[in-house]
Amino acid sequence: MNKSYFNADSNIISKKLRKFRKKSNLSQEELAAQMQLLGADITQPLISKIELNQRFVKDYELVCFCRVLHISEKDLLSDFYEKYPE
Repeated sequence: MNKSYFNADSNIISKKLRKFRKKSNLSQEELAAQMQLLGADITQPLISKIELNQRFVKDYELVCFCRVLHISEKDLLSDFYEKYPE
């Protein structure tokens, strides 16, 4: 099975997702419910795996997270941009 990793990580938003979710006063269950309203089939256990850096994030999930949390994609990806500035 072919797996892609970036610096041994499954995703680069894990820490920021947790930070912005907590800042929005949302539980993982509440975030999952909001994601499902946008059409992203995601559950609380999957959000947990993303926050623990154990699951890849699909592009449409990234956009939905940003919509629910009222942030930009660059906000969630800021760790990458800080490490690799233009």
